[in-house]
Amino acid sequence: MTEPVWKKYLTDWNEGLGVVYERFVLNDYLDTLIDDYDIRTVLEAPLYGMAGVSGINSVRLAERGCDVTLVDNNRDRLAGVEAIWDKLNLPANFLLHRDYAHLPFPDNHFDLAWEWAGLWYLPDAAGLLRELVRVSRKLVFVAMPNNLQVGYLMRKYVIDRDFFPTVDERWVQMDRIKATLAAAGVRFTDEGVLDVPPWPDTVMPAAEVLKRLGIRSKKLDAQFTGAGWTWNTMAYYLGQEPDLRDRVMKYAWLDHAPIPWQLKTVWAHHRYVLGLVAK
Repeated sequence: MTEPVWKKYLTDWNEGLGVVYERFVLNDYLDTLIDDYDIRTVLEAPLYGMAGVSGINSVRLAERGCDVTLVDNNRDRLAGVEAIWDKLNLPANFLLHRDYAHLPFPDNHFDLAWEWAGLWYLPDAAGLLRELVRVSRKLVFVAMPNNLQVGYLMRKYVIDRDFFPTVDERWVQMDRIKATLAAAGVRFTDEGVLDVPPWPDTVMPAAEVLKRLGIRSKKLDAQFTGAGWTWNTMAYYLGQEPDLRDRVMKYAWLDHAPIPWQLKTVWAHHRYVLGLVAK
């Protein structure tokens, strides 16, 4: 049996340029939430959604002093994530819990409850959204892959067709997410797109994309493989590559472009919504 991709990345932290870029853009947005809403306590559930290294989406929140709780439904993955956080020397609370529609936390327990790109893996995504609202006393933040962008369509119809029958694609529909959150008592304060680099979102290394497209080129293979093509967010967090953010964020000109987010949708990798919980 083939091992799940997430298992590889618990020890192999070379995530690829696209995932590293995604993390830095997300970190910037999380910084704004801390600054604007005085976030002190955080729940991320589920911790699994983004490609690459599992469980490090909330690292920036912990670096900023937030009390972070991470929930996962896979014992081996959670143990691997705990080991990663131990290497980072950052505190967090780790919980193995399989029923995301019934989280074991009191009402109004966290300042921020959020998830990134994980809804379509869940048997009851609506239940999870309602629980994020219940346990939050301030904010709910939800993001999912943008099904309108070019790379998503390429992945679905050309290079990764086997993946899509394994997920519930209804939960990339932002209208569905917003309707579920609104019914649970959320008042929206922000929505838009994040992660808009100058390449399509194929969720796989560039060398693998070329292979699946049937493109054979030693020059391109050499460019996108080997020691010179290593992108490792953990190396940045551990202080081993302090210049990594500067090298990656030079591609953020479209993310930072002062144009309406709707115009970026054709290329943006993720859509998100942020709301305040009515209590």
